[in-house]
Amino acid sequence: MSTKPTTTDLEWTELDQRAVDTARVLAADAVQKVGNGHPGTAMSLAPVAYTLFQKVMRHDPADPDWVGRDRFVLSAGHSSLTLYTQLYLAGFGLELEDLKSFRTWGSKTPGHPEYGHTKGVETTTGPLGQGVANAVGMAMAARYERGLFDPEAAPGESPFDHFVYCIAGDGCLQEGISAEASSLAGHQKLGNLVLLWDDNHISIEGDTETAVSEDVVKRYEAYGWHVQRVAPKPDGDLDPAAIYAAVQEARKVTDRPSFIAMRSIIAWPAPNAQNTEAAHGSALGDEEVAATKRVLGFDPEKTFEVTDEVIGHTRKARERGKQARAEWEKSFQEWRSNNAERAAEYDRVAAGELPKGWEEKIPVFEPGKGVATRAASGKVLQALGAVIPELWGGSADLAGSNNTTIDKTSSFLPADNPLPEADPYGRTIHFGIREHAMAAEMNGIALHGNTRIYGGTFLVFSDYMRNAVRLSALMHLPVTYVWTHDSIGLGEDGPTHQPVEHLASLRAIPGLNVVRPADANETAIAWREILKRWTKEFGKGAPHGLALTRQGVPTYEPNEDAARGGYVLFEAEGPSGQSAEPQVVLIATGSEVHVAVEAREALQADGVPTRVVSMPSVEWFEEQDQGYRDSVLPPSVKARVAIEAGIGLTWHKYVGDAGRIVSLEHFGASADGKVLFREFGFTAENVAAVARESIAAAQR
Repeated sequence: MSTKPTTTDLEWTELDQRAVDTARVLAADAVQKVGNGHPGTAMSLAPVAYTLFQKVMRHDPADPDWVGRDRFVLSAGHSSLTLYTQLYLAGFGLELEDLKSFRTWGSKTPGHPEYGHTKGVETTTGPLGQGVANAVGMAMAARYERGLFDPEAAPGESPFDHFVYCIAGDGCLQEGISAEASSLAGHQKLGNLVLLWDDNHISIEGDTETAVSEDVVKRYEAYGWHVQRVAPKPDGDLDPAAIYAAVQEARKVTDRPSFIAMRSIIAWPAPNAQNTEAAHGSALGDEEVAATKRVLGFDPEKTFEVTDEVIGHTRKARERGKQARAEWEKSFQEWRSNNAERAAEYDRVAAGELPKGWEEKIPVFEPGKGVATRAASGKVLQALGAVIPELWGGSADLAGSNNTTIDKTSSFLPADNPLPEADPYGRTIHFGIREHAMAAEMNGIALHGNTRIYGGTFLVFSDYMRNAVRLSALMHLPVTYVWTHDSIGLGEDGPTHQPVEHLASLRAIPGLNVVRPADANETAIAWREILKRWTKEFGKGAPHGLALTRQGVPTYEPNEDAARGGYVLFEAEGPSGQSAEPQVVLIATGSEVHVAVEAREALQADGVPTRVVSMPSVEWFEEQDQGYRDSVLPPSVKARVAIEAGIGLTWHKYVGDAGRIVSLEHFGASADGKVLFREFGFTAENVAAVARESIAAAQR
């Protein structure tokens, strides 16, 4: 089995051209039928998409998840029909009725490609540039996977060698995320990545001369990519032979990612709509669709016309896929025979299982000591790194602050990087100061499979990452964000670096689990729970965001119920020290838990039985049954106070009408963290006073 190119000569028949033109009219018909969508790019890109799916990529339509496949990412996700028509023609499971139901309720062909919804869709795309960064992440994951299981193989000779192909448009390359990701890809010398740029000079507002004038090809040269420009045919159509030759040339270049610029005409060959912004995002109209069909030799009176000869020809991809997979399986079985120990490790990882005894490696921290939760997280990562080889990650240039270095001696960098710890299969990723791309690359790494990824930055910079974080939740991806410096407690850096609205804002993302542990032991339990939720037996995956302190916080005895999201840390006591019905419940997260504990001591001293609830994860708590939740927050106790050093949006549902919230409804300031906590009311004295207010309100 080899991934090396064998020829630059393209076999192209009249049926191939007819299939390309069929994809064009299918795109026009699908948009016309529903009345909205993006026909133009799907029409012009049909030759390149067809060439990739029918002539270049290694895939098996009968098994879209085959681990040995090449990956295809349509970063220009608005042109989803570019992908759907090829999935239909090649036989991935879409049929003509699915194209007819484009962008309608319950269809397999939503407006933008959705991972997990349609077979053959590798990632959810639509927000421009995300797919470029996803593809970079996939290419990184492919290299790391190879390092785990077959590092000694010659280039192109391992069953773990494959290519990642990505189609991006002008909009993708204008978005800053693609610049971040492309810069890292060039630095990492990802020779398994091929990015094809649809250079059609059109965006929603018209000719791209409205906004762009740089030489994009030279920009990619400056990033360190291998670049080529493909000329169109004399009539303006994309040239499959030239594209094929360029892709084969790109596959030969193994020490750099490859960039192929393709000058196209949007909506080609529509007589009046081609090269117009209207063709980007609007139906062409019945007359223009009919005129286009006449140009291409189709019956203008017919819709969704696919001849038996065309579909019979394109569905031969199934047989080619079966043969490609058989060849790969032979190579894979040979690898298994020669690498029994690695094969066993591969089977474990592929099954979504963790190694035996991994939980025993998680440290337990001594109660009473003050430890920053970011420091505790770092110790957990280093302990787990020794036993979970598929776990890797890094930081957006903040590793020393995020404590995300899993192995100081092993950096994921190309072999010729001058740093002594450089290793193409290294454990620690240096994402650079590229938070947005980091998050989207993490999504690509998770989508690729067979590794487990985390990445860190300051919580306040989660704003830079938000769209990619949202997509990780939308796709149910098991990625872990390590967000440190989680409150005004970080101190003198001031309001620009002090997160205030971020916890509530992140909790508003459906499917994202935000975890803000109170101390070192809760941090260890949180990591353990997150890793457990990575396993296939847990069910659908979900991203997690760990919000961790810069400053030291007191360490309490470990409590396994922290994994349930909320639990009773300290029970209310009566005069003799026995458990008692609480008169008030204090609910807190993170560094504010110890403030609640101190407030409890003051209230108890005054004869007020007070329960402290630590709630590291609202999302995990909400998963629990009603009985458990009521046992933690008894409905009979109306006096409640929530304490969190951020805006209080999260807590209204938990405190009720008589409850109170000690929160921060404004930005912070530049001063020592302890001073800020005092000045902004995060003190035991203030919390106790607010608790008495709540008790009084509950008695009215």
